[in-house]
Formats: sequence, C-alpha cells, structure tokens
Amino acid sequence: MCAPSPEERGGGPPPGYNRVMKIVSIGGGPAGLYFAALMKTADPRHDVTVLERNRPDDTFGFGVVFSDATLEEFAAADRPTHEAITRSFAHWDDIDIHYQDQVISSTGHGFSGLSRQVLLDILQRRCAELGVTLRFSTEASDLAPYLEADLVLAADGVNSLIRSRYAERFGPVVDWRPNKFVWLGTTCPFPAFTFIFKEDVHGLWRVHAYRYMEGASTFIVETTEQTWHRAGLGSASEDDTLTFCEELFAKELEGHRLQKNRSLWRSFPTVRNARWHWKNVVLVGDAAHTAHFSIGSGTKLAMEDAIALGQALGRHPRVEDALAAYEMARRPQVEAIQRAAQASLEWFEDTERYHGRLEPQQFAFSLLTRSLRVTHENLRVRDPRFVASIDRWFAERAATQAGVAETSATGAAETSAAALPPMFTPFRLRGLLLANRVVVSPMCQYSAEDGTPEDWHLVHLGSRALGGAGLVITEMTDVSREGRISPGCAGMYKPEHVVAWRRIVDFVHRWSGAAIGMQLAHAGRKGATKLFWEGHDRPLAEGGWPVISASALPYFPDSPVPKEMDRGDMDTVLGDFVRAARMANQAGFDMLELHCAHGYLLASFLSSLTNRRTDAYGGSLAHRMHYPIEVFDAVRAAWPPDKPLSVRISATDWADGGTTPAEAVEFARALRGHGCDVVDVSSGNTVPDDRPRYGRLYQTPFSDRIRHEVGMPTMTVGAIASPADVNGILAAGRADLCVLARAHLYDPYWTRHAAWAQGVELPWPDQYLPVRGFTPRDR
Repeated sequence: MCAPSPEERGGGPPPGYNRVMKIVSIGGGPAGLYFAALMKTADPRHDVTVLERNRPDDTFGFGVVFSDATLEEFAAADRPTHEAITRSFAHWDDIDIHYQDQVISSTGHGFSGLSRQVLLDILQRRCAELGVTLRFSTEASDLAPYLEADLVLAADGVNSLIRSRYAERFGPVVDWRPNKFVWLGTTCPFPAFTFIFKEDVHGLWRVHAYRYMEGASTFIVETTEQTWHRAGLGSASEDDTLTFCEELFAKELEGHRLQKNRSLWRSFPTVRNARWHWKNVVLVGDAAHTAHFSIGSGTKLAMEDAIALGQALGRHPRVEDALAAYEMARRPQVEAIQRAAQASLEWFEDTERYHGRLEPQQFAFSLLTRSLRVTHENLRVRDPRFVASIDRWFAERAATQAGVAETSATGAAETSAAALPPMFTPFRLRGLLLANRVVVSPMCQYSAEDGTPEDWHLVHLGSRALGGAGLVITEMTDVSREGRISPGCAGMYKPEHVVAWRRIVDFVHRWSGAAIGMQLAHAGRKGATKLFWEGHDRPLAEGGWPVISASALPYFPDSPVPKEMDRGDMDTVLGDFVRAARMANQAGFDMLELHCAHGYLLASFLSSLTNRRTDAYGGSLAHRMHYPIEVFDAVRAAWPPDKPLSVRISATDWADGGTTPAEAVEFARALRGHGCDVVDVSSGNTVPDDRPRYGRLYQTPFSDRIRHEVGMPTMTVGAIASPADVNGILAAGRADLCVLARAHLYDPYWTRHAAWAQGVELPWPDQYLPVRGFTPRDR
C-alpha cells in the first residue's frame, strides 16, 4: 500500500510536494538499475531496493547499442551516468553492407556500442553512490512480500516471472518469430555497424555485427529455420556453433576468433501486454515489450521506460495516477517502435525475397529503410552522396523501362545534373506512359445522380490532374444501378454516363499531363447503403434495392441479406462489367482497374469470410478466385490490347479466417498469368469487425511481397503522406506507383508542392505560366 500523503492526512499537499516512496525493483538489469538511480537522484529520501537473481558480474550477451538521440536523452536525465557511458563507448557513423562480394557503405547514422557488463557496472556504481540497496543472487518469485511498497517495478526481463504470475492482470501476448539466431562475440574490430549476407550450400545467412569496445564486437548470426536445420545446427553445442560460424565467415572475420556466452540458438519473442500496470506494480523493459534487435537495443527501450516512468511519478502525487499517465504517454511511443521493429524483423525473415534479385544499390537502400521509419529524405540528410547514387541508378532504370531519355530535375536531358527523385521518373504500362509515379486514389464522392458524374467530379478530378499527379483514377464506378454502394455513387451503365465521363476525360487530357483511369466495381452485399456522411455502410431505411453476393451473408446483422449468386446472376454481372469496359473506352479512359477488394462483389468470392459456397466457386482459393478471374478475362478481352488493366486487391482481411498475404500472392500470380498489368494492393474492409494494424505505410509490405514474389508491377496505398515516403517506397523497390488518397483530398496540388520542395520543375498550363519562379512565403 502507499504511505499516507499529507493530503490523505488532511490539509492537502503543499506546492511542489513530492511523496517519499518505498520502491522495490524486481530485476537488476539496465531498466531496474537506471530507474533506481533516477528516483534517488530525484529525491534521496526515497527508499529504493533492487533485487537481482544473478550475481553482479553475471551478464549475457556482449554489447548494447544506443543512437546519438538516445544518448542525448540520457544526458538530460542523469548527467553522471551519461558521462560514464560516453567515456566507455565505441562510436561510429557508418554502416557497411556485405552483399554479393561487394561492400556498400553509408555514413551519417550516429550510433554507439557499449559492453553490456560495462553498462551494468556503471549503473551499479551509480546506484551504490546514491544509496540504493542492491541485493544480488536474490530470487523474487513471489511478489507478495513486496506489495507493501509504494511501487513495485517488474524489470525482470523477457521471461518475467511477475508477468507470468499475474498474466490475467497484464494480458501478455508473446509472438515467437520463425527465424533462428545466436548471439556471439568476436575480437574482430569492425569499423562500422556491419551487415553480412552470405550463402552456402544450406541457404542464406545474415550477420548483425558492431564494435562495442576496443578489440571486441557483437556478432549476431541469423537465418531461417529451414537453413538452420539443413546445416544440422538443431542439436549443436556452443562449441559446434563457434566452429561452424568461424568457418562460414572466415573471410569476414579476417583471422579473428568468435566467442561464446550462453550462445544458444533461439527464436525472437515479440512481447506485448494489454496492460502495463496493476495497482502499484508496473512492467518495464522486456517484461512489458520487446523490439527486434535489428532496429537497435532492447536496453535502449528499457532505459527510456525508466526515464518516462520517473517523469510521470514526479508529476503525479498518487502512484496509481502516475502509472496510468506513464502508460498513456509511453505506450504509443513503444508501439510505434514495435511496428518499426516488426517491419524490420520481417525484412530479415524474408531476405531471400531480395537477395540476388535486387542490385547492390537497391538492396542496400531497402535494408537501410526496412523499418519504414527511415525515409529517402532522412537518408539524404545523413548521406547525400549515397542517396544521389540511388537516385541516379533509379532514374537510369526508369528511363530504360519507360523507353525514354533520362532527364534531370529541371527537365533537361540528363548530363551531369542531379537525377530526378524517384517519384518524378516515368513509368510505362503497355502503351500508356505515365509522367511520374504519383497516383490519385479512387475516392468515392457520393455526389452522382443515378450514376451520372456532375460538376463536382469534373472539379475534383480535374484539379488533381492539374495538381501534377501522373495518374488520376475515378472513384469506384459501378457497372449497374443495382451495383452501387449508395444512391450517390458514380456509374457506367447508361449512355449518358459515357458523355458525362467523356467531358471529364477530355478536360484531363487537354489541360494536364496526367493520364486518367476508371475503377469498375459492383458493391455486392455492401450496396443499398446511405451516403458516407449519413452513416458509413449503414443500410438505407427506404429506397433500397436487392443485393447479391458470393454467399447469403449480410455485412451488418441489420444489413439486407444478399442473394447467393447463381450462374445466371454471374453471367449478368459479367456482362455488366464488359459493357462498362467498352463504355469506358468510348469515354477515352487510358486505363481500367477492377475492384476486387474491400468486401465488394468480386472480393466477396475471394475471402473465406464471405464465401461459404460448396460449388466450383467456393472452398479452396483456386475455386474462390474462379469467378473474379472469369470477369477479368472478359474485361481484358473487351479492353483495347494497348491499354493497361489493373486490379485492386485486399492483401489481408485483418480478421481470423480471412484472406492471408500468402493467398494474396497466389491471386496476384494468377492475375499476372491472365494478363494483369499491375496490382493495386490494399487491405481490409471485408468484414466490419476487422482489426487493421494502422501505421505509416502499413500496407506497403504487402505490395513489396507481391512485387518480388510474383515479379509484377504493384501500386501501394495506405498512410502515404510525404514525398519522402513515396521516394523511399520506390527506391527500395516496394512498389512501382504510389497511390495517395487523403493527401490529395487535403491538397489537390500535392504533387506540384512536392516537386517544388525537391527542386523539380513540372510543366504548367499556359494559363498558369506567371506562377513560374514564384516562391510561396510559407516555404
């Protein structure tokens, strides 16, 4: 229990009041020790005890890594600890990547390595001089004796006994990843943070290595479980592992030996908890969360936890309030890092996807930006020479792919001028040449009259075409009146529609350099609903129409039950798509896209969540994709052979039992075999209770996977907001085109503004020529 405060005794706390606390830390690793030191620094009257199961000189692993930014946080939190760390670390700016007998280097990254034992010694000495009680070789398997303290810190690591004992309170989830890794040391003094990718007869091996003190480096070896088994390491002793790795990496070790320290092969656990605190107990560090070693150090996260927790306790007199505030403030930061770590660990799990397929420059860029937090612009600031070489490499290959001469940022033929940023390079799809890689996403406007686009659509699409995008795509345009989402949705099923759309297409072609595509769809069971702003996906109270789907499953419980399509319905809808495709060609569209995503009609066949059929169109994925492929083939046959045809897909339903990324790869492979030119990779919206993991570029990894495993062009969409995002996605080979929705709603001239910021000059319509040379004051 908490000791009674002055307020609890009556009278209220004086200004600046800080309660004297009794604190027990279960765990004497960096998190527990650092927190103890910070609390004693804040108020020497605090009674702080640290219990550690190991001896003071026991440590596992070799070195830890801190970024320059993290060291600045340490300096602000406790200057003596920071000074002791900086006196002992090894600092480097460079990253070396060993790939295909080359070493690609990038500078400006700013990291420091430190011996884990030295760090523990520094923190133990700091605690001792501040008066913290340190009790080593003490097992605290039972929390009960310590609950009388004001605060109990569960800093007992990834295998936390406290977390396990009170699992129902914290709600832990542990995701054991498939790759195998082993933590080794070496006397080889690597001059930079070093990644090594090396193949042998068993498969591909990855090494993460860094120097942490003079003559000592960490050397982490990682590989897939399949390669690990093929190498016979499943029953290997530590010495067997040393022998194997020394022989495999003899060239890179340059005669130096490897070292062991409980160096057992293991799998990485990603730890998450639904709650970090309960009563006066709080989880910190690896007990609360883990982040893969490929993006840095768990020690960094643990020590940052200690700083944040100490700050929360300083601001809130009541422990319960402080713990709630700590978790509220710290959790979003940690979850952002865990999302980055997830992207990074998946890159290393799937390195075979890139190894040997990507040229060295692109492989290096993909590696450096793998977490999706480091962007093209971040790297340009850190290492302008490296990014300039990437831009030139990309521009050369883009010009070859498009069949055009390479140009510079100013539009002149390329000589020695700076290459165009990746987003402003051309891209060819069949006979269609796009001026750049920016796409205006299909965005429903709910402003049509019986499917007929109005002036709103002309201004909406026309302004974004003038805004500089290479391709604008109409909103989801329905192939029949019954195929609409709502009464306000656009269509292509009446002769008047051709005339109305032709007006918009002609404007785009006459006044801009953009191409324009039409997205064709049928709403299926998600039809007959209200306008978006009246109730998204909610059924019409009156004036609705019958809906159809792969199976008779309503979207919401109170949505209309759709009719399960029979062969006659399939033929009718297929004919509607063919008619709409021919009408789109009459209207002059440059490209078509079929909507096979987001739970609409064609997508309802693809997902097991919406397809419960027992005939030839249900069951296995091969059967479920049968009807969408039928429609695709019919549309491809009706659409001119020189014009491209795209398909939007949901790469995952974000729901148990639904479409998986692996199934999306197989569907994309089938589409490619039937003549699809590019896949527009989205996700979700199949069922109302899906659980997407939102974040920056959160759908881009699905595009990346399809592009490399299927070997076809992709478009990526989802939380892409900045030119740095677009350039990074393209340069790393994660997609060929970037589709932006909300960014274009907010700023129709998004692409022009991005060009201005990067020194690229886009052509203006004659009416706007006076704007050339204009510099906005807010820039």
